[in-house]
Amino acid sequence: MKKTDKSKHNICIAAIKRSTIKPYDYKFTKFYESNEEFPYNDIDINLRENELIICSTVVNANNYSVLTTQRLITNKNNIVATGELTNSKDKGSGMFKSMKDDFVFGSLTLENGSDLEYFIETGKASMIMINGIKTLIGIQ
Repeated sequence: MKKTDKSKHNICIAAIKRSTIKPYDYKFTKFYESNEEFPYNDIDINLRENELIICSTVVNANNYSVLTTQRLITNKNNIVATGELTNSKDKGSGMFKSMKDDFVFGSLTLENGSDLEYFIETGKASMIMINGIKTLIGIQ
């Protein structure tokens, strides 16, 4: 049975909340209970019908990753890449929780065999993007 966008969103947000340490006020990374909470007006992601924003890591307007119920969108140095997560595999991001960098990159292998990188804020915030992506892949 195909899950609705709302169902995928609820499952991912619950997984993120279970694995992320409060308070959720991280520098670059946030999750969203609704699309209206997405505060970045300068980021145009052209949401599709019924598509809901799950979480994002936004360094600036030219460097971000946004996970939605239908796809992952990454803008790295003003080059936008998008991928559907259906039948994709998370390649991981290694060990980085004690790194001094503000962010690192995770990577997915998409169904077509191409790779898609995504931003992960280091430290406790990392669990938002990591669990959002792993959960969404797992329920597809």
